[in-house]
Amino acid sequence: MKTLNLIILIIITIGIECFSQNELVKPEHLMFKGVPINGTLNEYVSEMKKSGFYHIGTENQSAILEGDFAGYKGCYIGVATIAQKDLVSKITVIFPEKETWSTLSSNYFNLKELLTEKYGEPAKSVEKWDTYSKPRDDGDRMHEVKFDNCKYYTIYETENGDIQLSIDHQSVYSCHVILSYFDKINSEKIREKAKGDL
Repeated sequence: MKTLNLIILIIITIGIECFSQNELVKPEHLMFKGVPINGTLNEYVSEMKKSGFYHIGTENQSAILEGDFAGYKGCYIGVATIAQKDLVSKITVIFPEKETWSTLSSNYFNLKELLTEKYGEPAKSVEKWDTYSKPRDDGDRMHEVKFDNCKYYTIYETENGDIQLSIDHQSVYSCHVILSYFDKINSEKIREKAKGDL
């Protein structure tokens, strides 16, 4: 009888362990500032405000916030939702504008180093100029950034989503580094909705 009770106890314990492990294996959302990239736009903005960001405004299913991020002051944070569905799927950080290539590239390489320490080696990294000859100096490099001839980007793939770091510009006046987080679960929902439309 004691043996039978012991066997039943072992089977129950193993069943609970298997159930617990299955619960832990559930896919999770990509995190930004310790907050899962999920929920409604208002919920997510509320969480970002708790993290010290200032809400500038909301328009066209996106919110813009401002604050400090990864040691950089005055960053803009864009929170985007799935079209026709109030579900956050992408976060973009626009770092402060830089006027010289040395400061712009320094931001990029510093962030790339930190991301590599956290997420491992990138899945893809492109750092080149789409010009006939390599720019000679700081001024030439910034000119090429402003005219879309600078291709510097790095992509990290995680089980919960992708992270992309890049050097970018807005018209010919503003050059900056951008860091985007794409949640895998909610991005799949976008994909499924698009396939449903076809």
